[in-house]
Amino acid sequence: MIKSMGRLNIDDYKLMDAHVEKIFKNLDKGKTALAKKQILELGNTPNYFVREELGKRLAPYNGEGELDLIISEMLEDHFYGVRATALFYIYYKRQDTPEVIIKTLEKTYETVPWESETICFEMWKRAPEVMKEYMPYWAESDNEKKRAMSMHGMENIASKNPQYVLTFVSRLLDDDGEEVQKKISHILTQVARTRPLQCYTNVRRWLVDADEQRVRTIWQTMKKLANILSQRSKRDKSNDFINITQKTIADWRQDSNPKVQQMGHRLHQIVGKSAKPDARASR
Repeated sequence: MIKSMGRLNIDDYKLMDAHVEKIFKNLDKGKTALAKKQILELGNTPNYFVREELGKRLAPYNGEGELDLIISEMLEDHFYGVRATALFYIYYKRQDTPEVIIKTLEKTYETVPWESETICFEMWKRAPEVMKEYMPYWAESDNEKKRAMSMHGMENIASKNPQYVLTFVSRLLDDDGEEVQKKISHILTQVARTRPLQCYTNVRRWLVDADEQRVRTIWQTMKKLANILSQRSKRDKSNDFINITQKTIADWRQDSNPKVQQMGHRLHQIVGKSAKPDARASR
């Protein structure tokens, strides 16, 4: 019996491999209904790891059976686990055609949200250029979840393409959606940790003519970064992040723009004495 919760062990993998072998044999024999029944029984589980591993193990099938038809029907199934298994199958099956994966995600971002987020995250690593092509359209959607999903995993390109990410985020900066605002804060935090100078330069520009909502959005991000800076542990904090964040706070406190200046003072209250800039950061 494959466990219904938690990560799988070697015995679980062996059981799953045996089940998948039977499924493939039934597909090859034209026993489509039986193969589908076996897939549904395995896929209809609360265990995320079972759903992913089953989809991954079904993906290499290259026989004459109607597995793709079964999977397309599963995407519309009323059980969440079955839909998720089908999505993972398409993700692993279509690694060479990322456009197909993205078009599938357009059908599942609401019906299979957790797994869709996981796959979006991986797609920003595996196929960033394709994501750059499609995600701007998602960002213009009337659906808040889709707009938020357009940024999910974008931190994976923050180090190499910080300005692309910052420009993308700027278009959604004044979005009213709570999920979108949370995603913006997360993405900006990740950009600041890897490319602080580029991030703070853009944030200051956004603050200059910001309304109250935008100020709140920026504050949520900068507050997180100030709290990270104020932590005694230097774990996951580069010297660039520490020095540039300290100098930025000091500079903002002296800024001619009142909104920027106020933000600098609020951040200084969090970091306290640690907000003094390192002399090396101003060279």
